[in-house]
This record gives sequence, structure tokens and C-alpha cells, in this order.
Amino acid sequence: MDESLTGPGPEGEEPASLSEVVYTTLRKSLMRAELKPHERLKVRDLARQMGTSETPVREALFQLAHEGAVEIRPRYYIRVRRLSLREYVEIRDIRMSLEPMAAERALPHLGDADIDRLAGHHRALIDAENAANWRDALTANFDFHFGLYYRSGMPTLVDVLEGLWIRTGPILNELYPDAHPSYDGPHQHESVLEALRARDSYKLRGAIRMDLIEGGRNLRRHLARVEDEMATASGDKAR
Repeated sequence: MDESLTGPGPEGEEPASLSEVVYTTLRKSLMRAELKPHERLKVRDLARQMGTSETPVREALFQLAHEGAVEIRPRYYIRVRRLSLREYVEIRDIRMSLEPMAAERALPHLGDADIDRLAGHHRALIDAENAANWRDALTANFDFHFGLYYRSGMPTLVDVLEGLWIRTGPILNELYPDAHPSYDGPHQHESVLEALRARDSYKLRGAIRMDLIEGGRNLRRHLARVEDEMATASGDKAR
């Protein structure tokens, strides 16, 4: 068994159960867009990869299904859920309220070195996009956003945001190459960094909101187009 799954927790805390560790591992993979919509999740394979039995894997998957990130059809499949356009827009609207708050609360806790680190994540994102390395681009995007939100000092808020990202993370795979983010001016990450360096909380909140609006604009169009094509195909079959 992989000892990393059973190591002790922080001093004074009980070690995490295997199902909690498996759940946390899968949760991170979902948030970081390492799993794609409708990707099949096989209990036996996951148990082997994580060095544990199948029971904690099943428990973790049932928890993720309850949170809307995984769908389970007994005897048929367990797979990553694919958000509809309506679901994506609803979650985006919630994020537009909560993520600016997390960024603003993080501002007093960030030094110049922290901001430089965020700038590094943004450069990694741009470099990966230019190289058509979509996997690294998605990872860098996550690191940029949560590198900021994790500094908010608001663990409950961060937990809520993670719960939203486990559902939206997989659909971000469809940004590339068909729904590449586009911006009306400079990349909004640059606006975020500028606001951070100026210690301007108002501009920071606005930049986070605009990143969600502009950065996801082409994805919304893509999801609408896919749903239109599916509706047309369904209508053709009915005739």
C-alpha cells in the first residue's frame, strides 16, 4: 500500500481515512482539469493506481457524485459529469460573486514575492498556450487562481470555491482548441496582477469578474453550439 495514503495528519489530528485521501486526490484532479467530461472512472483501476482497496474508492466516488462532479449509473458506468450550458453559466455567475471576494481578502496577505509567483503562473499559462500544450495551460490557470484564493484566510469560502471548481474543471478541457479564451484588451490575468501590485481592491475585484466573463465567452458559445447540434441530431433520429 502506498504509505502516502496513510501518513499522519497535522500534529494533534487523526490521520485521514483512506476514503478521505482518495476523495481529496480525485477532487484535486477534477479542479485542475486533469479529468475530462464523460471520462470513465473504473474503481479497480483507481484502487490500483492509489495503492488501496476498492472500498475507499467507491466511497469517494459516491461522495463526488453527491456533489455533482461524477455521475454513477449502476452496472453501466461511473464517469465525470459534463456540465450543460445552463449549469456552466449558473456556476460562473456564483463564481463572479465569490472569487472577487476571495481575491480581495487575499490582498493584505500577499507580498511582492507572492505576486511574482502568480505572475510566473501566468507566464507559464501563456507559454503553454503558445506551444499548444493544453494540459499545462489548464494547470497553470488553476495555479494562478487558487494561488490567490488560498491566501484569502477564509477556509469556508475556499471550500465552496473548490466545490464549484470540481464541477467546472473538467469542462475547461473544451476551451482548447475550439474555445480558446479571448480578451477585448490585455489578458485579464495581467489586470489582476496590476491591481495586486497597486494594492487596488476595487480594480482587483473587477479584473477577476472580467476574467470570468471574457475568458469563458468562447466556451459558452462552444457549449451552446454543441447543444444545438445534439438537439438537431436528436430531432433527425426522431423523424
